[in-house]
Amino acid sequence: MARTFVLPDLGEGLIEAEIRAVLVHEGDVVKEDSPLLEVETDKAQVEIPSPFAGRVEKIHVHPGQTVKVGEPLVSFADGGGAAAPARSTPAAAAAAAPAAQPTVAPRGDGGPVAAAPSTRRLARELGVQLQAVRGTGPGGRITGDDVRATAGKPPGAPAPPARAAAPAGPAKPLAAVGLEPPPLPRFEQWGPVERQPLSHLRRTIAERMALSAALIPHVTHFDKADVTDLNAIVTRSFEAAKQRGITLTLTSFLLKAAALALHEHPQFNASLDAGAGELILKRYCHLGIAVATDRGLIVPVIHDVDTKPVMDIARELAALAQRVRDGKTALDDLRGGTFTITNIGALGGTGAIPIINYPEVAILGVARGREEPVVRGGQIVARMMLPITLTFDHRVADGADGARFAQAIIRRLEAPETLFVEW
Repeated sequence: MARTFVLPDLGEGLIEAEIRAVLVHEGDVVKEDSPLLEVETDKAQVEIPSPFAGRVEKIHVHPGQTVKVGEPLVSFADGGGAAAPARSTPAAAAAAAPAAQPTVAPRGDGGPVAAAPSTRRLARELGVQLQAVRGTGPGGRITGDDVRATAGKPPGAPAPPARAAAPAGPAKPLAAVGLEPPPLPRFEQWGPVERQPLSHLRRTIAERMALSAALIPHVTHFDKADVTDLNAIVTRSFEAAKQRGITLTLTSFLLKAAALALHEHPQFNASLDAGAGELILKRYCHLGIAVATDRGLIVPVIHDVDTKPVMDIARELAALAQRVRDGKTALDDLRGGTFTITNIGALGGTGAIPIINYPEVAILGVARGREEPVVRGGQIVARMMLPITLTFDHRVADGADGARFAQAIIRRLEAPETLFVEW
């Protein structure tokens, strides 16, 4: 009897994914956890491993097709490996979640091992057999650092480059949010036009931005931070950090400063449950950082920023950003954010008003720092000034609250020694 693998529940309200590439053919014999499909959601482009070992009997999907949760992906012929239940996880859209089955310690006989889908993918990329890895996670679970240690790679080392993505699928209407727009004019009457279908990622970004703008009353506070001393530290320490495999940037300090400020102003580390009339205060601090890619804006998440030293944040940020650009992120890399930072400083500009990453309630925008004349001690001196914009949900905070929160971030950026206490 054939076993059919369907698109599982992806979590966080994700109900569909676009097939980017089919990595097997009908008749192929595959091993459990070998690459099966590449799919794209509004979170990331991820690789789905096979949940079964056996022969591929029928492929139900093709590149460019949008598939909803529960629809069939691949059918496997009976035999050729022990059956496994259809799996559901928000982490990699294909392998079992930790709570779905008991934790299993690594076995030397080729049996199952306990590892997240992203860890399994990393092991394949680095050529590591998971059965040979000793897990240091809870209950013997294998972590990414365990795999890297076995492969002789430093912790947080980036994965190899990703495959090229498949072409975008056929055009699909955007979901309507708020008022129905009037019909567009017939542009062809004025000259030639070309219609290009939106990719699944771009279409989802458009829908989420429209949702945020329609639901949330945005208000933005503008300010500047004097980062002269912090910039000097970054410049002075850059080479020493590079020798330790760390790319030191201002963004790492922004993340740390924002995380500490969120402890003082927890209403900005929250989500609004309008239906219940409640503000959900999150007692964890997972910060998203917007990363520009050729496919669109992706927001990977660094967990527990408030408890990590700046150097660890810098190391993790560089590895995470590289995985995003290589198209190698798992859903675990993009879930659970509580507050977002978008830094356009590398591209220039004097400021921007970002849209809140719903269901968060605030976002920090940062532009390029520039030397400006500043009065200090009655003298005009050149100082490195960093423009920041804090956009927040006016339903959960007032203008004075936003100003105080922005000052809590600025105060730490202007006294960088407060960010180095863990060194």
